Amino acid sequence: MKTLQLYILLVSTLGLTMFQNQTIDQNRSEVNFKINNLLINTVDGTFKNMTGTFNFNPEDLENSNFNICIDAATVDTDNDKRDEHLRSADFFNVEKYPKICFTSTAIEKKDNAYITTGNLSMHGVTKTVQIPFEFSNNTFKGHFELERMDYNIGEDTGTFMVGSTAKITITCVVTP
Repeated sequence: MKTLQLYILLVSTLGLTMFQNQTIDQNRSEVNFKINNLLINTVDGTFKNMTGTFNFNPEDLENSNFNICIDAATVDTDNDKRDEHLRSADFFNVEKYPKICFTSTAIEKKDNAYITTGNLSMHGVTKTVQIPFEFSNNTFKGHFELERMDYNIGEDTGTFMVGSTAKITITCVVTP
């Protein structure tokens, strides 16, 4: 009987260990974006300061989840004047909407990769998105496209000066 109790304790302890949140490495985690500018250039940029809950176990997707935010004020395109404009009310309005957040509602495996579905909240708008991703060596790498007008980002600018579709790459490095 004591052996059975010890076995149950061991299994439940291992289960709890497997579902502990992983810690986000803020120095190596970022969101990159690419968007057209004047139909001939591409602007590359990043957001940093990723925080939140990262709980991913490939063996138990049903209990895995993400609740991650980035600091909108960290937008960086290597052009100070443009970055200040992006932080203004014309685009991200970081004073009113300081965070861009994703909360997963489902994670599924597809072929050799995964897809997380969830709510992306930005600029006061929340939309459901799907993010295909891979996870290896404690690194989440996801790619998706975002229609900025769906989030009212730079809506007065139109789509000639700034393209409508941004290509997003999320890199989230975690420590178990």
